[in-house]
Order: sequence, then C-alpha cells, then structure tokens
Amino acid sequence: MDKKTCHCCKGYADGSYVLPPLPYEADALEPLLDVRTVNTHHDRHHAAYVAGANAAAETLRKVAGNVYDEAVASSAMRKLAFNLGGHILHCLYWDSISPEKQDGPTGALADAIQADFGSYDGFLRVFRGVAMGVQGSGWAVLGRERLSKRLTVLGIEKHQDILLPGFKPLLACDVWEHAYYLRYLNNRAGYVDAFLRQANWAAALKKLERHTHEQAR
Repeated sequence: MDKKTCHCCKGYADGSYVLPPLPYEADALEPLLDVRTVNTHHDRHHAAYVAGANAAAETLRKVAGNVYDEAVASSAMRKLAFNLGGHILHCLYWDSISPEKQDGPTGALADAIQADFGSYDGFLRVFRGVAMGVQGSGWAVLGRERLSKRLTVLGIEKHQDILLPGFKPLLACDVWEHAYYLRYLNNRAGYVDAFLRQANWAAALKKLERHTHEQAR
C-alpha cells in the first residue's frame, strides 16, 4: 500500500495533523457498526485527538522558541503522546475495517499467521484474549515485532501504553467503549468478534509487504 492509497498516511499535511475523511461512507460498516457510532467516533472523538496533537505540538514549539518555560515540555510531551497516539491508531482503525466481508488473511500474511500463531484459529484466540484483557480504554493491535520479525498482538492501553519500540502495526481494533457501546452496550466480546469478521485483511497484507520491504533495504 503506497502513500497515495494508504489511509494511515493522510493524517498530516502542510505542517499540521489533519483528520482524513472516512475511506467509505458512514453507513458502509453495517452490521458491524451503525451510522451514529461511526459519525460520532470519527467526527468527534478522532477529531478531538487531532486537535489535541496539534495543540501539544505547538506548545513544544513555543518551548523551543523560548516563549514557554522549559518545564512545560514534559506535560506537553505526554499530551502529544496520548493525542498523536490516538490519531495514528484511529487512522489505522478505519483502514482495518472492510465494508465487504473478506475471506481472511491471504498471501504472506496468512503464511506469517500460520508460522507465528500455529493457525488462524490460534491467532483469533490470542487476538480475542488480548482485546478482552485490555484494562479500561485501549486497543488490540496485530503487528510485526522488529527484532524477531514475528507477528504479535499488543494490548495497548490508552493510546500510548504497552508499546514495543519499532513495532509495526497491521490491524487495529479500538476497544474504547465509544467505539461500540451504542450497538453492543457492554458486550465487548461481541464487538470484537464482529470486527474480526469484517477485518480488512487486504490492507493488512499490503502493510506487511511494505514493512518487510523497508526492513530488507
């Protein structure tokens, strides 16, 4: 997936973080998600993280320019980590859902899942377990670990906790309650299962291929 087509690459332009439009119509994710959930999630929650990231980045620029005291840098950095993490993960999330049901992972991604989880069912067990084990607000993210070059699933809490340096995300499921509560109430497990049935495996494969190529250079 090159930068012209990757939704995740459209979140920054002209010196600022920007909210990309959804890569499909808001009603396209039925039955996984309803229009109200999608619009509220994208237009309010995701947009708020974009605004927060820009505000934190501006504060850090003012510290660098001696407009603000250097003591402000630490809190601004934490705000940037939280909000920019939320922005990046939401860009990945919208790209991780397919309006049309796909048959499952294919190609190099299917091979990697087989090698690293033992089977697709083994991956599903790990992904569901991680998603259900996130304490409070966070994410279940399938990605490639840098050193071993193996796939793993992280249970990222908030937007920035429990991360591995160099971790390359391929597929992200938002398990903050705002992502699913209007339709699923407190049934996170039902939402995660529905997400996996509509996972965008084609997009995840292209990300894996790009990351593999980058590491080989």
